[in-house]
Amino acid sequence: MTDSDILSRLPERLKNARRTQGLSLEAVEKLSGVSRSMVSQIERGESNPTVATLLNLTRALNVDFAGLLGEETAEDRVEILHEHQTPTLDRAGDGCKIRILSPPQDTGRLEVYELIFAEGGKLDSRPHERGTREQLIAEEGRLQVTSGVAKGVVSKGDTARYAADVPHAIEAVDGPAKAVLMVVKF
Repeated sequence: MTDSDILSRLPERLKNARRTQGLSLEAVEKLSGVSRSMVSQIERGESNPTVATLLNLTRALNVDFAGLLGEETAEDRVEILHEHQTPTLDRAGDGCKIRILSPPQDTGRLEVYELIFAEGGKLDSRPHERGTREQLIAEEGRLQVTSGVAKGVVSKGDTARYAADVPHAIEAVDGPAKAVLMVVKF
């Protein structure tokens, strides 16, 4: 599929997603932060949106980003995201690389990350929204978890569950480490 194939499908798919939700252009503007004139131009095929604009629209319309742009999908499918396609944040200054494993439309409900720490690497986090909890599963090495004033250490195979609506941190101890982090809003 070429870029022009994708862009030719986008206006109609976006319009259908908005109408399926029963939303006006004004409502989409309020939910997404994308002006109603821009949404209208995209739906008419008069504007090619940026990835950031599309991401804001897919979140507002609660639709799958890949499904909006890609081929029509069958109900029964397995979505494969190869390692090189996984969004990654490299916080080299902190010694922590973050791979975003969950789809964008799940942001704010259930987020899943792979954390890869260099020796001494640390991920400091400010409090998330009230009621947010994290679950950290150590895959390699040892990690110290701090949540508020509480602390604990996990090793390979261990799980830490803790409040994330307070200042919290994860730090590699005794060498590099790797873990899966799930962030859940209750």
